[in-house]
Amino acid sequence: MARRNEERRAALVDAAIEVLAREGARGLTFRAVDTEAGVPTGTASNYFANRDALLTQAGARVYERLRPDEATMEATRTAPRDKETYTRIMRELVGRVSSFRTGYLALLELRLEATRRPALRSILTERVRADVEANVAFHESSGLPGDATSVKLLLLALNWLIVEQLTLPDVFPEEERDALVAAAVDRIVDGY
Repeated sequence: MARRNEERRAALVDAAIEVLAREGARGLTFRAVDTEAGVPTGTASNYFANRDALLTQAGARVYERLRPDEATMEATRTAPRDKETYTRIMRELVGRVSSFRTGYLALLELRLEATRRPALRSILTERVRADVEANVAFHESSGLPGDATSVKLLLLALNWLIVEQLTLPDVFPEEERDALVAAAVDRIVDGY
């Protein structure tokens, strides 16, 4: 039976993200989530019908938490429409996503788990596709240089840079990371 306390549900999903990042998908149990959230044993099972429901909601929650805040969006809307702005936006993106380390690591775990769970794969595919489409639509309406392919190439390149930052942070120090973001924007957008 699903409960209606949305704050408790959000806390449980946030706890699931932490467990996924730390223990991997195999370590994600209702008991582990209850422990992480500091709630009585059995609480998570009252909120989620099964483990798949918990995995799915954790994936959705990561995307909610990765969205830029309104101040960032407003700064983007009012900035000049040039490569320097594009570079600033991409640096902000890499920094924002990298700063939510557990969320992105949990998302990687969910992607791996999706290779074995068709329902999760379907949901994640839909969510990632919608995210790509939203990024392309925003870019096309913004007047920034480049096209839809530029946006997709930058997303692909920067996602792997984020993985490096989160898993092997000493490979590219922050200064080099910023230079790589600028080079990616410069080379991909100039090819447009």
